Amino acid sequence: MRNVLIFLVFAMAMSSCDDQLVFSEYKPINKGEWNMDSEVEFEFYGLDSTVTHNMFINIRNDDSFPFSNLFLITELESPDGNTLKDTLEYRMAEPTGEWLGKGLGGVKESKLWFRENIVFPDSGVYKVNISHAMRKNGDVEGLHTLKGITDVGLEIEKSTQ
Repeated sequence: MRNVLIFLVFAMAMSSCDDQLVFSEYKPINKGEWNMDSEVEFEFYGLDSTVTHNMFINIRNDDSFPFSNLFLITELESPDGNTLKDTLEYRMAEPTGEWLGKGLGGVKESKLWFRENIVFPDSGVYKVNISHAMRKNGDVEGLHTLKGITDVGLEIEKSTQ
């Protein structure tokens, strides 16, 4: 009985921490090898059109990730077909090689800003596509297979501003 009570208190405390979270989904990367032409796709709908939201890209990487930064190409498509496309750069490690993400063991998770104070005014399905745009220094051609990314996630939270 005591264990059940402790679990309920813990569950209530954890759920109150995520009052702002309105969408969260992760997609695993096959064998931790992300192909350049493999977009990670997310779809969401039904968000409150009267409030602003913040969007985050969550990246889980392991120790086989060979870079200290990460370049991503993102597309946010509205239900009316309008698309916002960006190339984004994120720092993943300190100059010492220490990962910036959180987590225990060999896998770290980084919560990366994607869009800030965005409103979703249209009803219907919104789509987000994410692909990597990594290449080695001095190479013109991009890296076809990026090792060390185990999962890609998308989170949307209500903005507190």
